[in-house]
Amino acid sequence: QVQLVESGGGLVQPGGSLRLSCAHSTIVFSLASMGWYRQAPGKQRELVARISSGGTTNYADDVKGRFTISRDNAVNRMYLQMNSLKPEDTAVYYCNTWPGIARYWGQGTQVTVSS
Repeated sequence: QVQLVESGGGLVQPGGSLRLSCAHSTIVFSLASMGWYRQAPGKQRELVARISSGGTTNYADDVKGRFTISRDNAVNRMYLQMNSLKPEDTAVYYCNTWPGIARYWGQGTQVTVSS
C-alpha cells in the first residue's frame, strides 16, 4: 500500500527546534517533487517547503531562513528541520507530493510552539 507517514512533531518553546521526518513506501516518491504542508486551526492547508527530485528547494516566505527541507532517497525519507520556531508555526504538518495528491494525505504530525 502506498503511503506517507509523518513523525517528529511535539511541543516546543518559542525559539526551539524540531526535525520532522516523512517516510514513504515506494520509489514513486523518490522520483517526485515532494513538499511539506501545514494546517493551523481554522486555516487552509498551505505549502511550507518543497524539494524536487534533484534537490532544488523552495520555501514559503515566512519560513525562509528558519526551515530546511531535505531528502534521502536511499532510505525513502524526507525531512524538515525547523529552527527558531514561533507560536504561529503551530499546526499539523503533512508531507505529500508537490502538488499534493489527495489520496496520499496522511495523519500528519502536530507541532505546537508555546511557552
